[in-house]
Amino acid sequence: MLVLSRKNNESIMLGKDIEIKILGIEDGKVKLGIEAPKDVEIYRKEIYLEIQEENKAASEQKQDWSQLKGLFTKK
Repeated sequence: MLVLSRKNNESIMLGKDIEIKILGIEDGKVKLGIEAPKDVEIYRKEIYLEIQEENKAASEQKQDWSQLKGLFTKK
């Protein structure tokens, strides 16, 4: 893991397209600003993990495909 120290209003760059800037530090919390291309998905880690869990659960559910059977038969 790379560890960097930054002061208020300082930034780090991820590649050439993503900038993470320290906007403020108050009560032990850091406020970050992130500039990135629109196609880059940005999530808080806890939200990202929830999405992964829901996707896994959805993929493991047994599907009842009997209702779709009639859609793919020739008439």
